[in-house]
Amino acid sequence: MDPRRPPEPGASPEALAAENERLRRICAALIERVEAGGVPHGGPYGAFEHSVLLAEQVRERTETLQRTLAALERSRADAEAANLSKTRFLAAVSHDLLQPLNAARLFASALEGHRLPDESQRLVGSINRSLKDVEALIGSLVDISRLDAGVLRPDVTSFPAEELLGVLAEEYRQVAASRGLELRHVPSGAVITSDLALLARVVRNFLSNAIRYTRHGRILLGCRRRGEELEIMVGDTGPGIAPAQQRVIFDEFHRLGAGGAEDDRGLGLGLAIVERIAGMLGHPLGLISRPGQGSLFSLRVPYGTSPATPHTARHETPGPLAGARVWVIDNDADIRDGMAALLGGWGCRVASAATPQGLAGTPPEVLLVDYHLGEGQPDGLTVAGRLRRRYPGLPVVVITANHDAALKARIREAGYSCLHKPLKPLRLRVLLATLLEAQRPRREAR
Repeated sequence: MDPRRPPEPGASPEALAAENERLRRICAALIERVEAGGVPHGGPYGAFEHSVLLAEQVRERTETLQRTLAALERSRADAEAANLSKTRFLAAVSHDLLQPLNAARLFASALEGHRLPDESQRLVGSINRSLKDVEALIGSLVDISRLDAGVLRPDVTSFPAEELLGVLAEEYRQVAASRGLELRHVPSGAVITSDLALLARVVRNFLSNAIRYTRHGRILLGCRRRGEELEIMVGDTGPGIAPAQQRVIFDEFHRLGAGGAEDDRGLGLGLAIVERIAGMLGHPLGLISRPGQGSLFSLRVPYGTSPATPHTARHETPGPLAGARVWVIDNDADIRDGMAALLGGWGCRVASAATPQGLAGTPPEVLLVDYHLGEGQPDGLTVAGRLRRRYPGLPVVVITANHDAALKARIREAGYSCLHKPLKPLRLRVLLATLLEAQRPRREAR
């Protein structure tokens, strides 16, 4: 019998019952096939229920993801705000805290240049050494904080190695001589690529440690070629470092006790900062040391290309500054007074003011200008630009406590020199002598 054809009219009850049973079996088979085509081992309602459950899970997980993303965004915003706050704090510490220290160093250095009774000279020397210690401690704390905050960015450029090493040799030669040590410097004509200020921080630490821990003998500052790099080295004839200590001396707050109580004034951060700066610059560090035979610290710096602007050769000793006309612009009266005392002791003719409007008369031969000149005032770069337009070719030294790489790049691009606070008097004197020497042919041609 064709299942699609209804039963014949007048069929018997038995036939109708058989047909009804057959249709029930067909319907059951169809339902089973429909259910089997939905969710395994589930009926149509089960498929519907499963779909509703999946939709609910998707909704819940979407809401959870949205809440997580919102929390992450809030955390990121909080971290950025905290980092900005730390950056502002570090800028305030760098400027506001170092400003009075800078003034004190200027006054103390100016006093050292005067003829004083022996006892007074000894007291002034003690004051200056104490100020240097405070400067070193604050500098270490600020440096490690900058590194932790990630706000210290290198300003990489090419420069002659002697532009750094010659000045440091002259500066530390006097320090070494005061300890009865000889500092030998081997000049180099190589051009290297690095951040001048950060590299100076590393080499200064090497020299300071060498002088601190060496009781007799000599210190060597030199370099040698190492393939595509120049290895800058500082060696000493000090007590040396035991092999077991050669790794831990780079840990924070680790100090060696061989320098004596009078030298034990640091925080043990120097070499930790050196290691982090060297890592940031990509300059490998080296240490060779044997107990009783001395130590040799080094780092390797890549060679650079000769700068577009030729650098004037450095003097081994500061040139004469007598009669040099120097303008000083700084909004801090103590800084102006201290700078006038220091420069005046070197024989310079100094005119100082808080703004360029306070300066007039004979044109300057060198301009010293602070970068931060107070709220509502143009910065030192703007002031220097205006004065250079008035006096073409005027040598400019921008003085700042800000180590920001972008600022250093702006100063360099403007053709100015840069010194960081607290000022190191010998560094300033050598720079002034170099700038004045470079101006001599132009002055003679007038």
